[in-house]
Amino acid sequence: MRARTPRPRSMDPGRSAAADGSYFDRIVRGDAQEVLDRLPAASVHLAITSPPYNVRIPYRGYTDDLPPEAYLAWLREVWQSLYRVLVPGGRFVLNVAPTSIKEFRPIHHDLSRDLRELGYIMRTEIIWYKQTMGRRTAWGSWRSPSNPHIVPSWEYVLVFSKERWKLEGDRERVDIQAKEFETFSDGFWSIPPERRRSGHPAPFPEELIERLVKFYSYRANVVLDMFGGTGTVAAVARRLGRHYLHIDSSEEYCRLARERVGRTVPPADAPIPAPAEGWELPHAAEEAPGP
Repeated sequence: MRARTPRPRSMDPGRSAAADGSYFDRIVRGDAQEVLDRLPAASVHLAITSPPYNVRIPYRGYTDDLPPEAYLAWLREVWQSLYRVLVPGGRFVLNVAPTSIKEFRPIHHDLSRDLRELGYIMRTEIIWYKQTMGRRTAWGSWRSPSNPHIVPSWEYVLVFSKERWKLEGDRERVDIQAKEFETFSDGFWSIPPERRRSGHPAPFPEELIERLVKFYSYRANVVLDMFGGTGTVAAVARRLGRHYLHIDSSEEYCRLARERVGRTVPPADAPIPAPAEGWELPHAAEEAPGP
C-alpha cells in the first residue's frame, strides 16, 4: 500500500499462467500491484475492494496520507494491473466513502473518471446507506443557512466491467434467488456497518459482500480483493462456493484473514479449499511455461 513511480512490466502475461490453479484460494501478503502483476491474465471474474481512503485512517502497515494526486496516480496503476487479470466481462466493484466535510473532495468522481479512461465500462453506482445518522456531531451552522453541513450517512459502491457487459457462465452455477435478485437490483442498499472490527478500522459487513458476490458472479468463479484487510471478501467467497484471492500488505491482517477464511464452511457440493500455507504466490521459476 504505497505510492510508486511507474515501472515497466517485467513479466510477459502470456508466460505467467499456472495451469494448476495454484494462484488462487490463497491469502497473500504483498503490494497490491506487484501481486496483480504476477497473476495469470484473464483469470479473475470479480474483484471487490475498498482501498485506503487517504484520510489518515490508522491501517496497520500503511500511512494513509498521500498527497491527493499521488494517491490517485498510485491507484490508477493498481486499476491498470487489475484490468489485465479480469476475464472479458469480469466485474470490478469499488467501495469508496465521501470525504470529510471541511475538506470535501468528490473522490468517487475522480476514481470513476480514471477507471473509464483506462477502458473500464461503468455499469452503475449503488448507494450503500449505512444508517449512521445517530452519531451527529458536525452540524455546522445550527438552524442557519450560514454554513450548514451535510453529514454523509452513505458510501458509494461503483461497479465496472472489462470490455463488455455480459459475463459468460454456466446457468447451473447461479445461486441468487428470485427475491434476492429483486432486492439487490434496487441500487439503494440499506445495510448497517460492521460492528465487529477484529483489529481493522473499516471492515466490510458480510451482507454487503454476499449481495455483490451473488449478483455479479457464478459459483466456482474467482473473487479477488487486493486490499483485503481481515478477509471479509475471501471468507464470503469461500462460503458461497467461489474461489478467492486475498491480498494485503499487513502480516497481521493476513494472519487474521487466514484464520477467518479457514473457519468458513463452503457448500458441500463446492468444496473450496482453505488457504494454502505461506504468504507468497508461486515463484516465477515454478510457473508453467508459456506457449
